[in-house]
Amino acid sequence: MGTVKAICISETRGIQKKYVDSAFFDEGYGIRGDAHGGDWHRQVSMISAEKIKEFNSRGAGVKAGDFAENLIVEGFDFRNLPVGSLFKCGDVILEMTQIGKECHTHCQIYHKMGDCIMPREGVFAVVKQGGEISVGDEMLMLPVAPGKTPRAGVVTLSDKGSSGEREDKSGPIISEMLSKAGFEIAETLLLPDNQPEIEEQLRRLSDGRQLELVLTTGGTGFSPRDVTPEATHAVATRNAPGIAEAIRHFSLGITPKAMVSRGASVIRGRTLIVNLPGSPKAVAEVLEYILPAITHGIEILREQTGECAEPTTARVS
Repeated sequence: MGTVKAICISETRGIQKKYVDSAFFDEGYGIRGDAHGGDWHRQVSMISAEKIKEFNSRGAGVKAGDFAENLIVEGFDFRNLPVGSLFKCGDVILEMTQIGKECHTHCQIYHKMGDCIMPREGVFAVVKQGGEISVGDEMLMLPVAPGKTPRAGVVTLSDKGSSGEREDKSGPIISEMLSKAGFEIAETLLLPDNQPEIEEQLRRLSDGRQLELVLTTGGTGFSPRDVTPEATHAVATRNAPGIAEAIRHFSLGITPKAMVSRGASVIRGRTLIVNLPGSPKAVAEVLEYILPAITHGIEILREQTGECAEPTTARVS
């Protein structure tokens, strides 16, 4: 059980939030009157009161709202809880959607302390059920039903697509096929062929959002700008080459050009990352072929099933 120690809001992004005694949380949006509300996965930001207290013991002098956080809660170590955790406070139900956040421009707190805990200790949530929360209210952690729907991210890599010069047709095909296969599409991204940016997003989707599956499309060929495999290998904690090998083997039965694909398949933590081809036709063909196997692989990775082998029949002499 936790206790809400502070509620903070701001009407403009990028500034410190101001303390309020209570706030109304709108379902599917966030906090009424807060600039970070909207139809996305970071509607409400939260941080543990204990983490702020420890940081202040080092001389930080942080006050409520200085991190641009919405809720300070005592009693939960949010950073070490899984994405998907549910919290109830009065009528409000929040679902945690992301842990941490990349910080590209260091704030005044960082310049003072040489550190800022919000990028690694802060978490984000969406409002599943609305209502009012006041300072001093109790917050409960709800049990999560077993058999949670697996979540996937779809990342299209294309310089022209990201600049609006070309329509992304492969990403929507992947999303539609995954949805029909029972996945929840947590995020879709359209990025340029820029290795540092690709690596950053793959880390965020794997670590921060804790997705079961990330599929990329594009950037796997011989062009100097095709850096998807390099970015994928750079973030891997374990290799999973069989999927990429199977994709090439299958594709060679369709076109000999498949031998110039450099697509990779890896594991980062408990997330499977697979590079798919760039063309819509190839994406549809390949994904249909590998979906049953990668679904089983995710179950093993998440310890929802065991390694299985085909049963053998004893020979009777």
